[in-house]
Amino acid sequence: MIVVDSFGWIEYFTDGPLADDYEKYLNKPEEIITPSIVVYEVYKKIRRERGQRDALIALDQIKKTRIIPLDDGLAAKAADTSLTHGLAMADSIVYTTGLEYKAKVVTSDADLQNLPQVIFLPSAARAKPQGRHTAAKKKSTNDKQSP
Repeated sequence: MIVVDSFGWIEYFTDGPLADDYEKYLNKPEEIITPSIVVYEVYKKIRRERGQRDALIALDQIKKTRIIPLDDGLAAKAADTSLTHGLAMADSIVYTTGLEYKAKVVTSDADLQNLPQVIFLPSAARAKPQGRHTAAKKKSTNDKQSP
């Protein structure tokens, strides 16, 4: 099992410089657990920058993963993680979700880089053609692959 943080999903859906790197982790949604805060962050950013249609397409793809709600127990553990590691709220929720579900956390967030169970993808921009990973294209590609 893996957790992909908001940055990874956004890179993937907006065809960012690391889209191909994240695609390797996103191609098996049944093996991904997604903290509910990631749903919020990804939907909000894509809706703001690309519109409601693309945001809904992205949401549809994320919903193929196992969504983990933020309950009181996870919230308290995330607060402890935040205090221990000096993490922001969303980062501590994402990281703690990974810990609780014994999942690797895939991220480009430098605040998580040196923590156990983290797969860190450096965010140094690399030149690559744009337009291959847009949310609309992802939906049509994934629809063809679905059984």
